[in-house]
Amino acid sequence: MSQTAPAALDFDPTDPVALTQALVRCPSVTPAEGGALALLGAVLSAEGFGVERPVFSEPGMPDVENLYARIGSEGPVFVIAGHTDVVPPGDLAAWTRDPFSAEIEGGVLYGRGACDMKGGLAAMVAAAIRYRRENPDAPGSIAFLVTGDEEGPAVNGTVKLLAWADQRGERFDHCLLGEPTNPAAMSDMIKIGRRGSLTGKLTVQGVQGHVGYPHLAQNPIRGMVRLLAGLEATPLDAGTEHFDPSNLELTTLDVGNPATNVIPAQAKAVFNIRFNDLWTPETLAAEIERRLHEAAGNAVRYELSFEPTNAAAFLTQPGPFVAMVADAVAAETGKRPALSTTGGTSDARFIKDYCPVVEYGVVGQTMHKIDERVAIADLATLERITHRLLATYFAAAQRA
Repeated sequence: MSQTAPAALDFDPTDPVALTQALVRCPSVTPAEGGALALLGAVLSAEGFGVERPVFSEPGMPDVENLYARIGSEGPVFVIAGHTDVVPPGDLAAWTRDPFSAEIEGGVLYGRGACDMKGGLAAMVAAAIRYRRENPDAPGSIAFLVTGDEEGPAVNGTVKLLAWADQRGERFDHCLLGEPTNPAAMSDMIKIGRRGSLTGKLTVQGVQGHVGYPHLAQNPIRGMVRLLAGLEATPLDAGTEHFDPSNLELTTLDVGNPATNVIPAQAKAVFNIRFNDLWTPETLAAEIERRLHEAAGNAVRYELSFEPTNAAAFLTQPGPFVAMVADAVAAETGKRPALSTTGGTSDARFIKDYCPVVEYGVVGQTMHKIDERVAIADLATLERITHRLLATYFAAAQRA
């Protein structure tokens, strides 16, 4: 649905620090909009962007607001993506200041979302506005895809916003997603892909009985140990050029048995695999089933299920766009960033179905933590990098 712009802003939206403060002061804990998207809509509308805020629904889940904005009617279309929702602040007493006050002290801006990812989004918005003010007749278009459902189920967010835009005939050429990709410094890394994620649930059936009469029972824990050993007997793979080896981690192991003199009837385990581009969720599930079948033989009765996943591994192949992002980072920081596929999943897993996507943002050391924060200097650096990237991108398009 289209939204009209609220009242005039009391800060310059090309100032990434002021915009970050304004966004952090919006208590947009998933799925609450908290005023963050309204603020962004006002900022972008005032600069000539067409702004819409579609709301998406799913049975059994809260409705979620999203934002789509675009300036320009021609290609290429450079998309900046992100989210304004944040995780809960946790124990308020543990914070040294109000998590939604956006206080600045010692060159650092504190607040929930400062790092993940209101700071990154604010810097990119500021850069886009500055670029358009300086180049009002520039060719091409800049678009924003911003969701309020990234930290939550990610059902009514970017995945639906992309489909909504596609149905309206919007086409995107390249995307920069502003997640906090840097481990320690702004020159550390850009993400050119992400590992996939697959969660499995394993149940081994036994026969409950008294520990003093083991011949009358069957201990499922022994069977579980046997199956888990079979799962991890050999590596899933050795990795690829841009991905680490796929990795299986056991996340829970439970028999639900408070008694020390009872052999349990059942043992349960949950595991998660972060996998590279050698696998799809389907081929990986088949490999897990094969390993369990081989380990169990005829001695272990078990059940295996997998949680639904929309997180397959993907890679944006290094090429002109990846190089352009890396060049912008190097020009502003003095160091060329590494090309990485490490870490968890992100909304890039949805965007890659529509256009090449690269992730780059602020330092992520404090995301989701108490006293989450971002360095003021990093916001300024990210604004300059994004501005440089936009200028280079559209200049190259004009020459093509």
